[in-house]
Amino acid sequence: MAPKRTSTSAAPAINQVAIRQLIDDRVAAANMENTDNINRNPEPKETHAVRKCTYNEFMSCQPFYFNGTKGAVGLIPWFERTESVFSCSNYTEDYKVKFSTGTLTEDALSWWNSYAKPIRIEQANKIAWSEFKRLLTNKYCPRTEVKKMEDEFYNLVVKGNDLKTCARRF
Repeated sequence: MAPKRTSTSAAPAINQVAIRQLIDDRVAAANMENTDNINRNPEPKETHAVRKCTYNEFMSCQPFYFNGTKGAVGLIPWFERTESVFSCSNYTEDYKVKFSTGTLTEDALSWWNSYAKPIRIEQANKIAWSEFKRLLTNKYCPRTEVKKMEDEFYNLVVKGNDLKTCARRF
């Protein structure tokens, strides 16, 4: 038979109602302290103002240029580098399309101009970055090209021990 527990404390046992009341009292006291603290320190906290980004600052981060001739092989690194520049510089959504289109050249620039001209460049620059990426992907990474690259990748065969040559190929 297990030994019975005995309490050495003379304090009476606390029931659930008493515990809830203690918690409510402490929460109310903490809220009052916070309110008093706000009233004693009315000065606003220092916040960093969002500053307007410039195209020169964007270009100083050395984004890649995209000409549209390499398809998915050129577009994916362009996306990665451009998004890296956006991330490092904390660019807001309204500058992403406007600044990134400045790195389009040749065929890609012609494509962008043909897209932007009917709706005006100001309106075209207002599209979301995700929509811009979707448009570029549809144009320069057609599903047929991606499928062809996947098939080539899945059918790779290493001849001998020349892994470096195989890796360089992709």
